[in-house]
Amino acid sequence: MFLPAGEKQFEFWVLRRNGLPNINIAKRFGVSRQAVSRALLSMDKRIEETLLEMASANRIEVEKLDSKKGILFGKSIPFKANAIIFVSAKHGMQVWYEHEGECGSCERYRECIELLWDFAEEMQLKLQSTEDPTKIADELFKN
Repeated sequence: MFLPAGEKQFEFWVLRRNGLPNINIAKRFGVSRQAVSRALLSMDKRIEETLLEMASANRIEVEKLDSKKGILFGKSIPFKANAIIFVSAKHGMQVWYEHEGECGSCERYRECIELLWDFAEEMQLKLQSTEDPTKIADELFKN
């Protein structure tokens, strides 16, 4: 299942995750608070289903799931490593495996840095400045 990034329900969900109360979301879109509540319940279910589908597809054993924040913590069975699946408004559904690596020499270094900093910004989290994506992820995904 894909995430409906252009849909109003998803916009409501992102705004709520950012701390905006349902009543303010309703006013912003000119709909009732009840309509927002129904849309959020539906979106929470879709997010949960999508996170669980991603966990299953990636053979990740679920330990903790929070559909309101769009994050799942688990353990990768094949990699024997902690794994995090999360919803980013900018980057979509993402899977991150806990690992130690030589990030500076990796061709995807910039992508990882951008992904993690963008997600931290979406979650309104302040991170320590570092150039090591594994350290950023450790700080970002403390559960």
